[in-house]
Amino acid sequence: MRTIKRTYKAEYRPIADLITYSPMPTRSLRMIDPFLFLNHHGPQRYSPGNNGLPFGPHPHRGMETVTFILDGDIAHKDSGGNNSVIESGGVQWMTAGKGLIHAEVSSEKLKKEGGPLEILQLWVNLPARLKMTTPTYKGLQKEQIPLTFSEDGKVKAQVVSGKLNETEGPFETPTEIHLSTLFFETQGVFTTKVPQSHNILCYVIKGEIKINGEIVQSLHLVEFNNDDENLRIEALAESTVLFGHAEPFNEPVVAQGPFVMNTLEEIDQAYTDYQQGKFE
Repeated sequence: MRTIKRTYKAEYRPIADLITYSPMPTRSLRMIDPFLFLNHHGPQRYSPGNNGLPFGPHPHRGMETVTFILDGDIAHKDSGGNNSVIESGGVQWMTAGKGLIHAEVSSEKLKKEGGPLEILQLWVNLPARLKMTTPTYKGLQKEQIPLTFSEDGKVKAQVVSGKLNETEGPFETPTEIHLSTLFFETQGVFTTKVPQSHNILCYVIKGEIKINGEIVQSLHLVEFNNDDENLRIEALAESTVLFGHAEPFNEPVVAQGPFVMNTLEEIDQAYTDYQQGKFE
């Protein structure tokens, strides 16, 4: 079985009135190549007449953002003309590529009426050859994303991208990124095979799981050794886990603010292009 190298507790970093836990990067973990950044917002409940999410228009270049709406909603708008409201259980995937400006805020309904909110945002790197690719966006609601179940029927997997066991995810990615959300009943067992060269992303959103005899609590990120292709996760309580894997790019990563490139010169160019209005 694939063994655990280390676990990391997410750091609490609230953004205004938004509850936020940051599993990566932290003082202890920079990244799990090619997964760059993960923020866990909520769970919390907004009261009526709230301001909603605080993520107004901002640029990105050189990476992708994947947003999992566990509860509540997100209203997305970007400079490429995309506009959507994705609700609880849905996912949105934006490839920023050469440059895009987007806003991720709450819907007018959520701001007016209030309600629950829990969201994950993941940043995925792009290799040097794709840093300046054409930006794209796709948002899917819960019912548009396929499910697969464990043999014991106690684990439900929402397959977002790549393939999990024999189920294909609906998001086509420019690189081979596998992402799923796993929902465990107590004592549910999830098994899969991951190429030994792939790095695994495993974050316990809620609950408690066991991997190779080691217990992992909620709000913890697991870093694995690349020592086996077989993976087994057992739930000790009702649990939700973000699970993914990918071949590492093994390239230099220079990140400043919303831009992720390979050199400092490319970062400087990104800021210049943005200030000159060259993003879509």
